Amino acid sequence: MNDVQKLVQEAADRLVETGAERGLQVAAYRDGEQVVDVVAGVADPATGRPVTPDTLFYSASTGKGVTATVIHVLVERGVLGYDTPIAELWPEFGAHGKDRATVRHALTHSAGVPGVPVDTTPEDLCDREGMCAAIAAAVPWWEPGTRTGYHAQSYGYILGEVVRRATGTPISHVLRQEVAGPLGVADELFFGVPASELGRLAPLEDPPGEARGEMPAELLASIPFFRVVDGYTAAPTAAMPDAALGNRADVLTSDIPAGGTMSARAVARMYAALLTEVDGVRLVPARRLREITAVAVAGVDEIIGRPVRRGLGYALGATERLDAPTLFGMAGSGGSAAYADTATGTAVAVTKNMVRGGDFGTFDALAGIVLEAAKSR
Repeated sequence: MNDVQKLVQEAADRLVETGAERGLQVAAYRDGEQVVDVVAGVADPATGRPVTPDTLFYSASTGKGVTATVIHVLVERGVLGYDTPIAELWPEFGAHGKDRATVRHALTHSAGVPGVPVDTTPEDLCDREGMCAAIAAAVPWWEPGTRTGYHAQSYGYILGEVVRRATGTPISHVLRQEVAGPLGVADELFFGVPASELGRLAPLEDPPGEARGEMPAELLASIPFFRVVDGYTAAPTAAMPDAALGNRADVLTSDIPAGGTMSARAVARMYAALLTEVDGVRLVPARRLREITAVAVAGVDEIIGRPVRRGLGYALGATERLDAPTLFGMAGSGGSAAYADTATGTAVAVTKNMVRGGDFGTFDALAGIVLEAAKSR
C-alpha cells in the first residue's frame, strides 16, 4: 500500500484536468489505519474554493449505508432486533397487512413499500411526518419478505422512523451520538446538515450539456423504476436525486436518511470501524459483521429490474467492474460511493460534485487502485 496514495492522487488529478470531474475526495483505510487521503479540484467554481478533506458532499444513496450502520449499532445495544415488527414500534405502519414487515425486511428492501406518492415534491421530502403518514397508509406492492425491490426514498423514512420510535430521538441525533461522534467525524457525517455548516458543502452540478429534462410519459411507463401503483411510485419525477435537489438548503438540513451528506474520509472511517477497531472504536463485533454482510436476499429486483445481492442494509458487490462478493456498501446516484472489503480489511470512499446519474466510472478507477493494492499486499 506504500504507493497507493500517490497513484490515487495522480488519477484524481487527471480526472479533474480532463474535465471528467470538477472536484472530488478519495479516502481509504486498511486494517483500521488511513492509507489514502486525496483531494482534487474545486468545490465551488463560483468562488474557486478548493476541495479540502473536510469539504462536505451530498452523496445521495451512499447515505443508506450510514442508515444501516445506525440500525446495526442499535441492534448490538439491544434497543431493537432485526426481526422486530415495524408496527410494534410504529403501529400506524401496520395498515393493509404491513404488520408482518420487520426491520430485516426494511434493511433488505423487502418490506413491500418501495413507493411514495407520485406527486411528491422536494418540499414534501422535508416533511417527515407527512412522508411517514403516507408510507404508513400505503398498500404494500407485495407481501413483506417475499420479494426485494429498491426502496429509493421510503427506505430512509421507514428506518428513520423505526430509530425515532425505538430511541425517542431523531436518527440524526443517534448517528451523532452512536456512530459519528465516537469516531471523531461528527462534523463530517450527516443526514440533516446544521444550517451553520451549509457553507462547507461543494455545490453539485450536472455535466455540461447533460442537465436532466423530463422524460416522455411513454418512456417513463416502460421503466420499472418509474411505474405507478395505486398513486405511489419509487421515483417521483419532481423529487429525483439530481444536482438541483442536492443543492437545496431545505433538503440538506432535513432528516432524510435515504441519502446523506459527508466527506469521503468520514464515511470510509465508518466502514473501517465496521471491519475492525479504529482508534479504539469498533462499531460492531466480528460475529455481527459476518451476519450483516452475508447474503440476505438475492434475485431480480422488482424495481430496478436486474439481479441483486443484498446484505442487511448494504449492497454486496459494488459495480459491474468491482463486483467481489466480499465488498459491501452503498453507492449514490450521482456517482459517489463507499464500500468495505471483508477479505482485505479495506474501506474506500469517493465523493464528488459532478452528478453523473448511474455512472460509477470515477469510483471504479479510484477505488479500483486501492482495492487492487490491498489484494496484492
